Amino acid sequence: AEKVLGYDLLSLCLEGPRDELDRTQHCQPAVTRLMFGLGSVSVQVVESCVAAAGYSVGEFAALVFAGALSFAEALYAVKVRAEAMQKASEAVPSGMLSVIGRREANYKFACLEARRHCESLGIENPVCAISNYLFPDSRVIAGHLQALEFLQENARKYYFTRTKMLPVSGAFHTRLMEPAVEPLAEVLKSIEIQKPLVCVYSNVDGKKYMHSKHIQKLLVKQVVSPVMWEQTMHSVYERKQGTEFPYTYEVGPGKQLGAILKKCNLKAWKQYNHVDALEDEEAAET
Repeated sequence: AEKVLGYDLLSLCLEGPRDELDRTQHCQPAVTRLMFGLGSVSVQVVESCVAAAGYSVGEFAALVFAGALSFAEALYAVKVRAEAMQKASEAVPSGMLSVIGRREANYKFACLEARRHCESLGIENPVCAISNYLFPDSRVIAGHLQALEFLQENARKYYFTRTKMLPVSGAFHTRLMEPAVEPLAEVLKSIEIQKPLVCVYSNVDGKKYMHSKHIQKLLVKQVVSPVMWEQTMHSVYERKQGTEFPYTYEVGPGKQLGAILKKCNLKAWKQYNHVDALEDEEAAET
């Protein structure tokens, strides 16, 4: 990883500074590297795997797991992606707002009014849109900071029960990330992409990748498209009534995707397990 990235990732993770680690240009490669630690998942589980999916940058890890990308090339692509997204983030004051709403909540209408508010402030072509579909009644909205502040101030009007600014530096998965599209597209053209050995589901539409060109196209589109994670969960776990659900393993730091699965499909969640890649590597060293 150090050879690919050109800096000491381990030292940055262990010693910081925290501000540098939190920057998306460093955070994305760090999280991706952790997700590659699959040692705790037994060979039997890997051989019987029926599907894989990764949230946002985690999609690269899912594709490495499925044999579509090599570790080094995927990490290099993530490096280019992260640096380009960092640069795009610094161009416009923007961010992401996690929202939980009541059933009456109309997220798209709220975004429309937030954009109109920005226009009244003199902001041209303001951005405020759903960037992540998490689970029923939960979305992440991203865009100009003024739009997000407007939504927080008017949360009750739009039936939002909870809003929280996320600790990120930009409006990821919106058109504000368009400057990152070309650099990622170029690097993906130079990478050999294989057909996945197991089904991998895309963030862009919640459907299975079909072939290498499909992967190349949608990995680029993902940067400026909302993450359809709730829809992906429905696609992955759709089955005839009475059919058993597979075991699900979340690999990497945190159990956020397990919590989302519980909200999307309680029966599937009962077969959920968490694999902490860092703990696995520490165990291997001892």
